[in-house]
Parts: sequence; structure tokens; C-alpha cells
Amino acid sequence: MIGRAIGFLVSWFFRVLGAVFVLSLIWVIAYRFLPPPMTWLMARDSVDGRKVQYTWVPLTAMSRSLPRAVIGAEDANFCYHHGIDFEAVKAAAQANYQGRKLRGGSTISQQTAKNAFLWPGRSYVRKGLEAYFTGLIEIFWGKPRIMEVYLNIVEMGPGIYGMPAASKHYFGTTVDRLSPKQAARLTAILPQPIKRSVVKPSKSVRRYARRIERRVKVVRDEGIDTCLWQ
Repeated sequence: MIGRAIGFLVSWFFRVLGAVFVLSLIWVIAYRFLPPPMTWLMARDSVDGRKVQYTWVPLTAMSRSLPRAVIGAEDANFCYHHGIDFEAVKAAAQANYQGRKLRGGSTISQQTAKNAFLWPGRSYVRKGLEAYFTGLIEIFWGKPRIMEVYLNIVEMGPGIYGMPAASKHYFGTTVDRLSPKQAARLTAILPQPIKRSVVKPSKSVRRYARRIERRVKVVRDEGIDTCLWQ
């Protein structure tokens, strides 16, 4: 009896695991072609009664300064890693160990997986799922789609999601008309869009925006973003 019970539980476990894998695969493939209708953070804001500003725009209809700004600021190796930048993770861990200012090692791919499929948090379960979904989107989406989803759903302020909504909200313009300076200003509030301000940036945010603007030129001149346009 005990052997049968164990066998049943093992069989049930693998069936559930298989079902979860298939459903997650379908979810990822669906988002390869369809805009995510809502993210966990958007749902949270809606429940809290906050108006959600979210407009989907294809990557090809955005200013190229925008992906160049986020690559320069967030993930210089975006076109070269396969979802996880192990060198960045190692550098972040070393900085944290030495007691310097805490740094993150998350790539744009990891941030996209987290924003599109998961809830915010720092648990090992969520980080494990983040790595899992990161691998799936690297396989099934490719770099242009990952960047496209990231730029469209990233949180950019209270109730503001995606660079298209942020462009309209902060600058009164469309995302295809953003200048390198404006793209840098938007990117400079990441990864703390609630604490940092685009409209009234602190001195440190203004300095950071100027550095990002210079990096936009470096990314362009050195072809660091070529994976997005091939």
C-alpha cells in the first residue's frame, strides 16, 4: 500500500510538473506575438484604484535612442549574453561582499521575464522562476522582441508603464520623437521609478542622465545594439 501511494504521488507530481511546463510554454509563445495585456504591477495599481497608463508601440516605431539608452545604462552586454550575464553577477556579488554600494546583476532579459510573468519580490522561488522564464524568452523571442516587451511594460512611475506612456506623460510627445537627451532622462529613473523623478530630477539623477546620454552615442558608434536591427 505504501509503495502504491508513493508511486501515485510521484506520478501525480510529474503530471502537474508537465502541465505547468506546457502552460508556461504556451504563455511565453503567446507573448511572442501578442502584447501582454497586463502585468502583476499593473494589476496591483488597478486594484489600488490607480489609473494605469499603458500603450503598446512596436520597437520599430520607437526612437533608436531609447533602446540604446537602456543598453548603455542597464545591460551593456545585452546583445552578447544568453539571458544571464554571469560576469555582471560576479561583479555585483564581489561589490556586495566588499561592502560597497549594493548592485544588481539583472540583465534586461531577466527584468523582462520578471515584469511580464512574475510578481515583485526577492524569494528564491521567484528568482528561480525568473531564470526559467528568462531562458524561455531567450529561446522563443529573441533579442528584438525582448527589448520591445521590456520598453513597453517597464514601470516608469505611479501607474505609468512603458516608454510610450512615459514619453507622452512626461514630455507630451510620441516615443518615436524622443531625443537622446529625453531618452536618457527617462532611463535615468530606472530601476527606481517611484523614488526618482523625470520632472524634478535630483542632482544625482541629472548627472546620471548626462552619463547615459553619452553612452547612447557609444552604443550607436560601436554597434553594441546591432542585434536589435538585423
